[in-house]
Parts: sequence; C-alpha cells; structure tokens
Amino acid sequence: MTRTTPPRPLDVEALFPDLAAYRGTTTRLHPCPGTPGVADSSVGGPLLWPADEPWPVCREAHGWGRGRRIADIHRERQILTEAWAREPDSGPTEAERSLLTELRRRHRVAGGTDTDPLPMIGVAQLYRRDLPDLPAGSDGCDLLQVFWCPFDAHGPTGYGMSLDLRWRRSWEVAEVLAEPPQPEVVGFDGYVAEPCVLFPEQVVTYPFAGLLPEDLRARIYAWDEAREEEAEEAEEARRAARGSAPPEDWDEAPPEHVVGYQYDLSIPPGWRVGGFASWHSTDPAPMDCRACAAPMELLLTVDSSEWDGGSHSWIPVEVQSLPGRLGGSTPTEVTVGRWGELNVFACPADPGHPHRWSIQ
Repeated sequence: MTRTTPPRPLDVEALFPDLAAYRGTTTRLHPCPGTPGVADSSVGGPLLWPADEPWPVCREAHGWGRGRRIADIHRERQILTEAWAREPDSGPTEAERSLLTELRRRHRVAGGTDTDPLPMIGVAQLYRRDLPDLPAGSDGCDLLQVFWCPFDAHGPTGYGMSLDLRWRRSWEVAEVLAEPPQPEVVGFDGYVAEPCVLFPEQVVTYPFAGLLPEDLRARIYAWDEAREEEAEEAEEARRAARGSAPPEDWDEAPPEHVVGYQYDLSIPPGWRVGGFASWHSTDPAPMDCRACAAPMELLLTVDSSEWDGGSHSWIPVEVQSLPGRLGGSTPTEVTVGRWGELNVFACPADPGHPHRWSIQ
C-alpha cells in the first residue's frame, strides 16, 4: 500500500520563477490505522525502548490526579468508528450510547501528589531509513522518539505542552521494554494517539509566504487576492443568473475551490518531517537555538488533521474513494491545541541541543 499526493493544481514556479531558489522537500508521513511493531516508524505504536533505561516522566507540579483512562478513550473511538460504518448510518445504538457515557467519565487517581513523576505518553518513533527529510541525530543516532505529557499544565501560562524528544542508535537496543508505564489518566483525549503505520512520501514544498523576500511576497499576496476577487465575482454572477427561474432549475453546485499559495501550492498539511513551518495563526517568530543561537530548522510537524476544508487538494489519490475511517482525515486522533498543528524545531549545528516548538 502507498499514499500518493496528487499533482499540484498549478505550477507555482511557472507563476513565480523566483520561487525556484527557495524550493525544498518535506516527507509526508501519511499515518494510517494499523498494528506497527517496535522496528517500524509509527504514530501511537510500540517504541524500541531499552528495558534497562528509565521511561520519560513529567516532573512538573500540576494537577494530574483526575482525567480519563486511556483504555476508555480507545474503546470510545472503536465504538464510534463501528457505528459510523454501519449501513444505514444510524449512529450508536441505545446500548452503545449508554456505554459511551460511562467511558467518558473522568476518574480520580487514588493517592499520590502533584509532584510525583508522571509517565509521559510515547507519541511517535521515526527511523531515518524510512524518512528522507529526517535530519541526522547526534553521534550517529538513527531513531527519533517523541513523548509528551498528557496534561496541558506547563510553562508560564499553566496551559502549555511538555515535550520530550529522544534520539538513539537503534542497533544498540538489546532487550526491549515489554510493558512501558502509562499514566492512569490523561487530561486531554487529543494526547492519546491511535496506532498508525506510516507511508512516507517526499514532496516538494516552499516557504511560508510571510518569510519570503518582500517583493516576491507582495506578488504572491496580490495574486491570491485577485483570484479570490475573481471567484467572488463568478459566484455573484451565478446567483444573478438565477433570476426568476424556479428553485428546481437553480445551479446548486458548490462554489469552485480557489487555489491559493498557502493551502495548495506551498506547505502540505498533516504529519510530516523537514521542510518549512507554517505560521498561519501567528506572525512568524524567530526560532533560534537557546544553546548556541543558531537559526533552528523544522524537524517535525504534528497535525490535528491530514487535510481540512482549505487543503483538499492534498488528499492522497489512494484515499479519495475510501469509505469511513479508512479514508478519514484524522487517523491518529491526535488534536493539537484548538485543532491546530505543532511544529518542532531542531538545531542544525548540534541535534543534541534542546528542541523548541510552536503551535499554529
């Protein structure tokens, strides 16, 4: 099985030849529900973690004693997936709705304090052999493993994420930890990923328009605005053409999608490694290494959706006709912030330097 990104609807370098100098690549991960193993690159799958190495924990003081059980979250998703797949699509049965109510109940952890170490959740592991745009780790490391705390209670605001990224040399792992520790409860369902196998695909990408030289950026913005205006005028003309025609004769086709630089021609949506970060929710912010001040590069993007209403042109060819969850845009069930994306940056001078991240 493969995942193939459709050709871009327009040749952006033909429109803006200057962009050729800024062309890059990114590797789309294309996560799909499956049963990955410890030797596989995956999201939400088992990790190649040494049995004699301490599991990552969150040591920040925060209220983690109440939340949902991980098993209940997985079970809820399974019930809903099966209900939506039934024909006719009638949703959950009465018995299933009763069970869902019980599964959504929040539980309190007995004993313990807010300062006790809390096991982090293993989100993903990525082997360099599978991902052409994954940069090298320090000292020959070939495997990147991503963890996060299952509660939003970090940083100066008290609502931030806590990440822990580990590089390792996979061939040095002799005995794999059979039963990694898990938190008894989580504060947010979106931190619990469904097991997914990956179908990596390297595609061409271009920088976020706001980071391009001023002249090129201005021409792209002007082109985008002109296309939006043309689309609005065409829609107004279509409505006016209805005139006094009866409703049954109206053209009810949805408005044609307006191809734009941001959502169709530059940065693909979804989970990916390398390439350029999108800054669509905030102004671009400098991401310099706090250890050596070097400009950092995008390492990984964790996205709440593989595509959305503004990025349907990126839906893989093989997925477009699949039914139900197999063709859905949220295979990992991970949610970042308010349905956004997490961009993780690494220091190109020394991959061992602390990572930084932003949420868009």
